[in-house]
Amino acid sequence: MILSGIKIVGISVDKRTQSAPEVQEVLTKYGDKIISRFGVHDVGEKERGLITLNFVGSNEELNQLSNRLNSLDGVKAKYIDME
Repeated sequence: MILSGIKIVGISVDKRTQSAPEVQEVLTKYGDKIISRFGVHDVGEKERGLITLNFVGSNEELNQLSNRLNSLDGVKAKYIDME
């Protein structure tokens, strides 16, 4: 069963140690819309990481989250809507 309105967000972070505080700030702002979060680093690459989110919110909120993340240096966010 897929939760109603769930979106999956993939976030690539190329400058993990530099960008982590800003990424965390953005994710905290939308914390009530994030139902799960999983992060891994690229094996052998201490500066690259990948975060996946399960997000439940409006398309407007999702676009705001994505745009804010994409405005950060070395961060790229993309999402899919599971509906």
